[in-house]
Amino acid sequence: MTDNNPLLQEFNTPHQTPPFTQIQTAHYIPAFTAAMEEGRAEIKAIIDNPATPDFNNTIEALEKAGNKLSRISSIFFNLNSAETSEAIQEVAREVSPLLSEYGNDIWLNEALFARVKAVYEQKDKLTLSTEQATLLDNTYKGFVRRGALLNAEDKQKYRNITAELSKLSLQFGENLLAETNDYKLHITDEADLAGLPEAVREAAQQLAESEGKEGWMFSLHAPSMLPFMQYADQRELREQLFRASTKRGNQDNQNDNKANILRQAELRLAKAQLLGYRSHADYVLEERMAQSADKVNAFLNELFEKSFPFAQEDVAQVAAFAKQQGLEGELQRWDFAYYSEKLKTSLFDLNEEMTKPYFQLEKVKAGIFDLTNKLWGLSYKLNKDIPVYHPDVFAYEVFNRDEQVISVLYLDFHPRKGKQGGAWMTSFRDQHVENGQNIIPHVSVVCNFTPPTASRPSLLTFNEVTTFLHEFGHALHGMLSEVTYESLSGTSVYRDFVELPSQIMENWALEKEWLQDVAVHYQTGETMPEDLIQKIIAADNFQSGYLTVRQLSFGFNDMAWHSITEPVATDAISFEKAAMAKTELFPEVAGSCFSTAFGHIFDGGYAAGYYGYKWAEVLDADAYALFKEKGIFDQATAESFREHILSKGGTRHPMDLYVAFRGAEPSVEALLLRSGLSK
Repeated sequence: MTDNNPLLQEFNTPHQTPPFTQIQTAHYIPAFTAAMEEGRAEIKAIIDNPATPDFNNTIEALEKAGNKLSRISSIFFNLNSAETSEAIQEVAREVSPLLSEYGNDIWLNEALFARVKAVYEQKDKLTLSTEQATLLDNTYKGFVRRGALLNAEDKQKYRNITAELSKLSLQFGENLLAETNDYKLHITDEADLAGLPEAVREAAQQLAESEGKEGWMFSLHAPSMLPFMQYADQRELREQLFRASTKRGNQDNQNDNKANILRQAELRLAKAQLLGYRSHADYVLEERMAQSADKVNAFLNELFEKSFPFAQEDVAQVAAFAKQQGLEGELQRWDFAYYSEKLKTSLFDLNEEMTKPYFQLEKVKAGIFDLTNKLWGLSYKLNKDIPVYHPDVFAYEVFNRDEQVISVLYLDFHPRKGKQGGAWMTSFRDQHVENGQNIIPHVSVVCNFTPPTASRPSLLTFNEVTTFLHEFGHALHGMLSEVTYESLSGTSVYRDFVELPSQIMENWALEKEWLQDVAVHYQTGETMPEDLIQKIIAADNFQSGYLTVRQLSFGFNDMAWHSITEPVATDAISFEKAAMAKTELFPEVAGSCFSTAFGHIFDGGYAAGYYGYKWAEVLDADAYALFKEKGIFDQATAESFREHILSKGGTRHPMDLYVAFRGAEPSVEALLLRSGLSK
């Protein structure tokens, strides 16, 4: 399976993009095996080199080693998230421990580390560029942080821990996807649809038909569940759907994640302490802008203290409104979105059904393309010759002002059974320079937007519009990268910095000048009326206190799991309850567990890093203030942001990059002011 294996050949496709249409699941294991053999041979050549270790023959050579394996891994694991199957999941289970072992064989290799250390110890005498110096530092620290200084016995412990963690993370994701896909709310009585807009009903009918059922069906995927929670008059059915969502991974079945997360937390702690750290958070945060668990907790607590009174007011306002509307008893979690939407309509004469007809996906996409053209001169051309991994995926060539192709961009918009929930940006290849030639990135944006129906195109909620902008900001970080080394390219930056390019893009969703170009009624072709645009802008900070505390609760939960210095002695539900207790604004819901479905930290690389969303909001609020000052389409400001932030990847410390753009370090006050949380 190696001679004709497309994964092991040169990709004879436009821009050497992955040949998805030629790849079969059976190709993966032989390709991984061959690529690991090739990578090991490349490592052996570095170790056996008789020349004195130097930057070129050791650090650069190590950077390039395993290139083929990296390509295959990116293709496979991206598909395991966006278009998986039982067969692909089986390959993932088989190959993940092999990849863990492969990585450990490199990081724990004493002879290889000796060469890296020899170069590192003479770094002050070397004439290196800033990027080369960063690569050298990262390489040396990478070895140390992955166990290179451990004794033989502890190195074996490290291997065992990392191998088990890779399996657990994979299993967590499989369990969560299964739990999400397994539940459907099937409605056969039309009276139970009271309150739901016609478009939501049509989508539910379409889902039922796809499952071979009569009536209407709602799933736990956001485009199906969220409008039901917002509009369905039937309180009992809202409760049913809510409970199903919040029980995912906590049903004592084959997909239960409680033991999984307890074990992951224990193993992460054991790994950190093996390496000399107090906790997993301290291990992770050493390589973040925040630097320590104490600093993160202080940051979260500062925001919490300033926002919690606003959150209490927000919930009390909805509770009072619900009572006026006839709600008996306490406001429950499954009531909040419903009455909140009605309150928003009452206060601002605004709801999502008023705005959705103006946010046709194709028009929003064109508006985002146009925005990046105004700011950075980018243009996009659909290329149907570029293979895609599903018919719903579109592949674009991205051009710079000088009409050179600088990237390939894949867009994948709608939910599928084989796709994880949420939205994300990823890449199949990162930008870098090879033999003096710029190698362009292959970037992908994957979402779960409201799908089209038989009578309507895909019409986005305002939240989906901001999500699209957010993920496109990540994509820009990847597409506009201009670095030499792939490991420093694009989004390869500190986790609490990576959200700056994404979150700053969300700001344009509240700019009249941009909305007037994007928001066009899908039937009449009329631009969104001025008064509706003003209502969107006016409602921006509606319940910002509640939303801030909700986000902070996730950060507190994450930090609790990863700040432990002893294994958790209680059950997962009790641990979570204690971690999030001070942020609670509603009565407890028995059977709910957020952590068992918290993919960001147990299957997504955000362990001890979820605070980064709020951290980066401070950066983006401060940074966007400059656009507001200079003009939201000001090309000089945009070019400065590109030069100092988007193009540099991880070549310099993020605070240095930020100060180079902004002229000073950021202040939390800009975020509080923008969010309406300053009194």
